[in-house]
Amino acid sequence: MNAYSTSAIKAKAAAGSPDASDTAQAAMNHSALHLPNDRWKLMEIVFWLLPVASYFFFPDYLVLVSQIMIIGLFAMSLDLILGYAGIVSLGHAAFFGLGAYTAGLLSVHGWGEPVSGLFAAALVAGVFGFIVSFLVVRGQDLARLMVTLGIGLMLFEAANKAAFITGGVDGLSGMMMEPLFGTFEFDLYGKTAFWYSFAVLFILFVAMRRLVNSPFGLSLRGIREGGRRMPAIGANVDRRLVAVFTLAAAIAGVAGALLAQTTQFVGLDVLGFPRSAELLIMLVLGGTGRLYGALIGAAVFMVAQDYISGLDPAYWQFYIGLLLVLIVLFARGGILGGLEKIFARFFERKEAA
Repeated sequence: MNAYSTSAIKAKAAAGSPDASDTAQAAMNHSALHLPNDRWKLMEIVFWLLPVASYFFFPDYLVLVSQIMIIGLFAMSLDLILGYAGIVSLGHAAFFGLGAYTAGLLSVHGWGEPVSGLFAAALVAGVFGFIVSFLVVRGQDLARLMVTLGIGLMLFEAANKAAFITGGVDGLSGMMMEPLFGTFEFDLYGKTAFWYSFAVLFILFVAMRRLVNSPFGLSLRGIREGGRRMPAIGANVDRRLVAVFTLAAAIAGVAGALLAQTTQFVGLDVLGFPRSAELLIMLVLGGTGRLYGALIGAAVFMVAQDYISGLDPAYWQFYIGLLLVLIVLFARGGILGGLEKIFARFFERKEAA
């Protein structure tokens, strides 16, 4: 519902117009009709069946697929603030690392139950994200970049300095995870880690998918496209940005905890700037503001990294950079954006024929 229709309804109601309630109902129906369609499509179902199929067809790559799902969840948390709310961040790894260290330290000190470790990681990362969000929402793009980058660098050096807690450059070792639900042990082949990561990813994806298709998600897109106009329709921009930033930080914390629990090791690199930079590359590859773009971008980047580094261990980053340049030049909107344009042209030609 736009600002004009809202003001028109209020004017009619104030004047005692007999059709004020009918007008308001029609406007609400109009608003509901323009909410994004959140019904599951066939391609989405096929997409989520692919990881299940990989479990049976590629049993030797379960660890890699688990890593892809975890990093995909991490990328979706950044897409929530970048692709939907327009908040650019170069320090999102700070929340990922906080989640990883939270789960790791709990395990080292005798609390190795996985699911409660995820909740603890989400809580710690979410609280830190809530505190940081008040600094982030006050600035614009360049200021937000510097603030998030600075916070990430400070947290990295703090973890490095506190080696007696985090292990420093040697990493946090000695983690012992209890069996999942007291039954499924974390094995060397990664079977339990695979299904554990898949379940957490799917549950959080469904929640985020519902969120971005809700009126709150629409308001985030409105803030991204024109934040100065949103207060005119009664939207509190700062509160919405704080809320989505906190939520994204908590989800990133869950992804970090998943990585720590499935690998049973936490290195200092979980807080490093390269991890945040790689995350942005994944979103550019897949396409921002889509959720699925984050998953596809993470899969393409990690598979390409694994394959190309095996062929050329010294110069694999050259080919990743070339792939990124080609995507930006010839597929605006990432891989998903390019595929959408191809399908649109195909159906246009088919209809014309």
